[in-house]
Amino acid sequence: MRVASLATAGLGLTCLLAGTVPASAASATPTHQRLVWGPCSPQQQELNEAGAQCAKVTVPLDYSDPGGPTIRIAVSRIKAATGHGKRRGVLLSNPGGPGGTGLANTLYLRTALKDAADRYDLIGFDPRFLGESTPITCDPAAPTPAPGPTTTRREDFERSVRSARDTARRCLEHGDNARLLPHATSQNVARDMDAIRAALGERRLSYYGVSYGADLGAVYTQMFPRRADRIVIDSSTDPTATQYELFQPAGKPLEEALDAWAGWTARHDGTYRLGKTPLQVRSSVQQLLDGAERRPVTVSGIRLDAPLLRLVLRQLIQHEEYDPALAGTVRDLTDAAAGRPVEPGPELAAMLELLASPELADSMLGGALFMCGDNGWPAGGWPKHPETYWKNMERSRATQPVFGPIVNSMMAPCAFWTSTSREPATVIGNDVPVLMLQARRDNNVPYEGALALHHRLTGSRLVTADIRSHGVYGRGLDGLTPVPCADRAVNDYLRDGTLPGADLTCPRTGEDR
Repeated sequence: MRVASLATAGLGLTCLLAGTVPASAASATPTHQRLVWGPCSPQQQELNEAGAQCAKVTVPLDYSDPGGPTIRIAVSRIKAATGHGKRRGVLLSNPGGPGGTGLANTLYLRTALKDAADRYDLIGFDPRFLGESTPITCDPAAPTPAPGPTTTRREDFERSVRSARDTARRCLEHGDNARLLPHATSQNVARDMDAIRAALGERRLSYYGVSYGADLGAVYTQMFPRRADRIVIDSSTDPTATQYELFQPAGKPLEEALDAWAGWTARHDGTYRLGKTPLQVRSSVQQLLDGAERRPVTVSGIRLDAPLLRLVLRQLIQHEEYDPALAGTVRDLTDAAAGRPVEPGPELAAMLELLASPELADSMLGGALFMCGDNGWPAGGWPKHPETYWKNMERSRATQPVFGPIVNSMMAPCAFWTSTSREPATVIGNDVPVLMLQARRDNNVPYEGALALHHRLTGSRLVTADIRSHGVYGRGLDGLTPVPCADRAVNDYLRDGTLPGADLTCPRTGEDR
């Protein structure tokens, strides 16, 4: 469940007055549906083995036209274990992305919640147009040409522009997508959540969301404040920023994370041989990237240009626990660049397998639907001119030589996306009680963004973990070091309704008692 996606934000509908619900959103919520529960699809083997049930909720394609065309949202349910008197209600969740499917997210969440799970029907759902919820597909991607034996920075950039333009074309021109895509918005996902609540016959809903799912939770509190029960959002972003503006500030914490990793790797020079000092280790990384900008690195028959190497580095720098994997990967890549035979380690081997997969291009489309379709925070706002990205990438190299070119680049096809929502962006400002979690050294969604959202959610409490991580709750289930005080805060709140009396910072790992 832990999100390693490069896209980490969602969106919503303008609501300037705190505590109000836009009439169009409230009145359009479908009611009086009779859901038909049964086994989940064969693809959901784990849900079926866990005794879950699945159903479809019918919702308007366009909530401003509630009598018009409809789509169907796939939902799953694991019933509460307690009797009726102790049952709290329903708990929905979203695993992030954007573009992540959530039908089976309940299985992860149930384990993390421990006894708090007993009080809720745990409801998973695939957001509209994803997974089993009236999925949008695009024309098949043509095989991506491999980088040549030599390249330049500009050639790498032009290749990314061509790929983005092609992705936009094959999505926007496919089938009925031109009619559907303007409705792929986070506002509508929030409305769909409320439609699920209504179809279940519940007065309010509780929620847990991480990364994009956190921002989606904030949108729901703004659009439906009186229907929000116990809301937990983990790893959120600045509600005043566009999606591109959310990518760019990650450059600084990414470089700081690389500094920390370089210090760790220097202390283990006997194993990785990348340098005896942090400066030498960073120099090894920079030499690797500089070389790949002239000659892509070949590993297991796959050529990796500098943008791909930066992507690999970014994925592995997110968590402190990945430091050995990142050091081993850089060692393998350095050897390959020098022409030495390399048997890639498991992390690099897994990434090479993904890069060679014919499904890779289509696996990124779910994120593009919402990053490009929304019209403001926490998506949208992408520059339309490719040269803007190029200039920002080149400028960033002075202070962010490793990660500046990736966080300022054309990360999605949005510059060429012509089918977007006409709704304005969400303006957050309410006093709904919310429990927020954030890692202080999150280099995917920086800490300052969570502080900005916390300031606007005046009823929120912020639990800070002084770790390098993207996602705080339930880390132990991913094989990472848990943050017990954060896990307790979430479970206490969802079990008993007890928010911390004030913001708190969890003790550093090893100091928590």
